[in-house]
Amino acid sequence: MSDLDATHDAPDRSPRPRRGVYLLPNLLTTANLFSGFYGIVAAIDGNFDRAWVAIFAAMVFDGLDGRIARWTHTETQFGKEYDSLSDLVAFGLGPAIIVYQWGVARLAEYNAAWGRVGWLVTFFYAVATAFRLARFNTRTASVDKRYFEGLPSPGAAAVVAAFIGTAHRYELGGPYGLVLAFVVTAVAGLLMVSRFYYSSFKGFKLTGRVRFTYAILIPLVFVVISVNPPVVLLALFGTFALTAPCAAAWRGLRRRPSVGAGRS
Repeated sequence: MSDLDATHDAPDRSPRPRRGVYLLPNLLTTANLFSGFYGIVAAIDGNFDRAWVAIFAAMVFDGLDGRIARWTHTETQFGKEYDSLSDLVAFGLGPAIIVYQWGVARLAEYNAAWGRVGWLVTFFYAVATAFRLARFNTRTASVDKRYFEGLPSPGAAAVVAAFIGTAHRYELGGPYGLVLAFVVTAVAGLLMVSRFYYSSFKGFKLTGRVRFTYAILIPLVFVVISVNPPVVLLALFGTFALTAPCAAAWRGLRRRPSVGAGRS
């Protein structure tokens, strides 16, 4: 018998990929994807109150699917890839289309050039989200888990969605409001692909013990948010988005030598 025949006759003991997926974490990822899709459809229909809320719903599901997978030991490569694709829809295409539908398209009514710029800005935001997710996926094994390089895509989506919610509630129309919308979108996109480092809050454990006084603050946070959800959320996530560039600017100023340094 030849070597070729022996190879064919030998039993195949190589591990085969398991069929099927784990239900619970992938169900939550699907809910994340659905929320982003619903936000897009709501924006197309002109329901911006629902559209921006859908992005925050996607953030909740996105935060749960990974934790559930780790707690139940059901992490898979399929789940990671599915999560990234869902994030691209919920935190990339979703906010970009919501901004476009809310008002960037109307910039052409004031100036054709402004309309083209607004179109490019929303597309840039979607591309920045894709770049951010691709960079995260390729560097997970070699980066410090305590920090994110660039603004996380859910944080950027939160800034954009909360701004649209605020602008829609207070009817911030006109050319200035529309220009401000795509300025916020462009800055959020730039921060996603920047080299600024943001805290990942990996050290915060939900199962850890905290002081009773800190536990009381949790419902207080929800009470504050409920007073004016879009404005409070915009303030919270906008502050988080600006922490890294402000910290980098502060460090740069401290390293700068004084004017009289080096003179005898």
